[in-house]
Amino acid sequence: MKKDIHPKYHRVTVKCTTCGNEFETGSTIKDVRVDTCSNCHPFYTGKQKHAQADGRVERFNKRYGIKSDQ
Repeated sequence: MKKDIHPKYHRVTVKCTTCGNEFETGSTIKDVRVDTCSNCHPFYTGKQKHAQADGRVERFNKRYGIKSDQ
């Protein structure tokens, strides 16, 4: 392996600009800021909504007269 060709790897603190959450990770850059983290993202908090997909199925069934058995 060649010497002195790899970037320096640092322990950095990642800061979320949305909720202010901070956590440590490793990176080659010294300052890391993210827009959304796992603390405030809807997928991880359980607040994600699937209404759009449900509405499409209901519209399809209504358009073609399919009755749902559920």
